[in-house]
Amino acid sequence: MHELGTIYYVIDTVEQLMVENQLTKVASITLEVGEVSGIVPSFLMDFWEYAKMKTEHFQETELKIEELKAVTYCQNCAKTYPTMEYKKICPYCGSDNTFLVTGNEYNIKEIEAS
Repeated sequence: MHELGTIYYVIDTVEQLMVENQLTKVASITLEVGEVSGIVPSFLMDFWEYAKMKTEHFQETELKIEELKAVTYCQNCAKTYPTMEYKKICPYCGSDNTFLVTGNEYNIKEIEAS
């Protein structure tokens, strides 16, 4: 249920940017959510619908979510592979000397405002 807290963090951050940049309306907010970030995109959308109605500036704002695939790098063979399919074990050389390259992000990527 931490998605509700992250939605309020996004709202607070965007409201600060609105003040700093003298913006009056936000048409959309695009979030990047990594496949292994622990954040459930469908929960974000549900909580967004709830939270935006309790704010002055976001009642008509669309939330867009871009899901980022998890990719792992193998230090032994220098190849990357899809994390969700193979987890920590490299499918090319069988090594567990690996680390996550992408897929745990949670970022505000874009704000469409005026």
